[in-house]
Amino acid sequence: MPPKRTSTSTTPAMTEATIWQLIIEGVPVALEAQAAAMANADNPNRNTGPREIPVVKRGNYKELINCQPFYFNGAEGVVGLIHWFERTESVFSRSNCADENKVTFSTGTLTNDA
Repeated sequence: MPPKRTSTSTTPAMTEATIWQLIIEGVPVALEAQAAAMANADNPNRNTGPREIPVVKRGNYKELINCQPFYFNGAEGVVGLIHWFERTESVFSRSNCADENKVTFSTGTLTNDA
């Protein structure tokens, strides 16, 4: 077993009571300093205003194209047009497309002949 080291310091060891006394004296000072810092109007870390919630972006045209929409060229007739409507609605539901963009995005799936 190695020999025990003895302290060569002349500073007396702190007792638990001394440590608690330092804590009791230091906490109010720290709280006052924090309150003074928070009262400073120029503090950029202070969040007094309402929190901003990011707006969820609805599906864009790229997301719609990634869902592989069906293209309509007009040669399929009325039945083909009805199937195109049904398939396009299905693609819109998968792509989470906003209602105001549905007409614009669906015209992008029409070919030149349609």
